[in-house]
Amino acid sequence: MIAKTQVQGPAIVWWLMLTQALSLSTAPLMVLVGGLVGQQLHPQPGFATLPVALMIIGTAVSALPAAKAAQRWGRRPVFLTSSGVGIVSSVLACIAIDGQSFWLFCLAAIGFGAVIAVIQQSRFVAMDAVAADQKPVVAARLLLAGLLSAFIGPELTSLAQWFPALPGFAAAFMGLAVLFVISGAVLFLVLPPLRLAQQNHDVAQRSLAELFSQPTLWLAVAAAAGGYGVMAYVMTATPLSMTVQYGYDVNDAKWVIQSHIAAMFLPSLISGQLIRWLGAWNMVLAGVLIYSLTLLVAWWDQSLIHYWVGLVLLGLGWNLLFVAGTSVLPQCYEPHEASRVQGINDLLVFAFQAIGALASGAVLLLLGWHGLLLSSLPILALLCLLLWRVPARRLAIS
Repeated sequence: MIAKTQVQGPAIVWWLMLTQALSLSTAPLMVLVGGLVGQQLHPQPGFATLPVALMIIGTAVSALPAAKAAQRWGRRPVFLTSSGVGIVSSVLACIAIDGQSFWLFCLAAIGFGAVIAVIQQSRFVAMDAVAADQKPVVAARLLLAGLLSAFIGPELTSLAQWFPALPGFAAAFMGLAVLFVISGAVLFLVLPPLRLAQQNHDVAQRSLAELFSQPTLWLAVAAAAGGYGVMAYVMTATPLSMTVQYGYDVNDAKWVIQSHIAAMFLPSLISGQLIRWLGAWNMVLAGVLIYSLTLLVAWWDQSLIHYWVGLVLLGLGWNLLFVAGTSVLPQCYEPHEASRVQGINDLLVFAFQAIGALASGAVLLLLGWHGLLLSSLPILALLCLLLWRVPARRLAIS
C-alpha cells in the first residue's frame, strides 16, 4: 500500500510507467477505431480520419500550455486534471457514438490529444527523480509503457462482447474511462503535492534567443522532433504504399506495422544503458545511420521483406534518436527554465509528428513511394550538421 506521503526517488518511475501505459492506451485505440467511427458517423468518407488528425493536432497545440500550467501550478494538479479530461472525453466519445454525433466525437478526440500532451511529460518527472547518469535509462524505460499501451488500447475493443447493449465501439471508450480513473488515482497518490522548484519567478529566465544559442539544445530537440517526424511520415505512408500501390494484402501491412511498433519500444530495454556507455552523441549518430539504412532498404526494392526490414530499422532508429534527445535536453536549461524548455521541445516533437502523419498521404500520392523516401533526407542532413557542430564531449551524461 502506498503511504499518503508521496513516493519519491526511483520508485516513482515504475508508477509513472503504469499511469503512462494506461493513459496512452488512448492513442492506439483511436488509431485503430477512430477512422472507423468517423466513417460511421459522417456521410462523406473524406472526413473519416479527421478525429485521429484532431487528436494529433490537439497533442501538438496542448504541449506548451501544459508545460506552462505545470510551471505555474505544479505537475500534480495538471496531471490530475488531465485524468479528469480523459474521463470526460471518454464519456463524450460514448455519447457521440450512441447519439451518432460526428462533431461531438471530434471534440472528444481533441480532449484525448490534450491528455496525451500532459501524460508525455511523465518522462521529465521520472528523470527529475533520479541522478544525472540514470536519466537515459529512465527516459528509455518510460518508452516501454508505449509497448504496453499498444497492446492495451486495441484490446479494449473486445469489451463490446461483454456489453452488447452499447453501440459500436462505445464499450471500448467506457473501458478507457475506467483506465483514466485508475491512472488518476495512482497519480494522486504518488505525485508530490508541492510546486516544482523551477517555479521561482524571482529568478530571471533566459530569452528564447539565448536558449537556442546553444547548439546542444538544437541537437537535442532535432533528434527527438526530427526523428519523430520522419518516423510518423514513413510509417503512416507504408500501409497505403503496400496495399494501394503494390497490391499487398492488409494482413501483410498489419504484420509490418506491428513489427515496427515492437521495434520502436523493445530497444528501450537496452538503449538507455547504451547511451550511458557509449554516449548520446554516438547514439544520435547511430540513429541517423539506421534511418539512412531504412531509406536505402525501402528504396532498393518493394518486396515484403524489404518493407519489413525497413520498418523495423525505422523503429530502432526512432528509439535511439528519441531517447538520446530526451536524455540530453536537461543539460540545456536551469531548473527554473525546465518547464519552458520542455514545453517547447514537446510542442516541436508533436508538431513534427502531426506534420509527418498528415502530409504523408498527399506526398505519397504526388511523388510516389520513392519520392516520399527522398523527401526525408533534409532532416537527416540537418542532424548530421548539428552533430558536426556539437562535440561529443558536450553530450556526456554524468
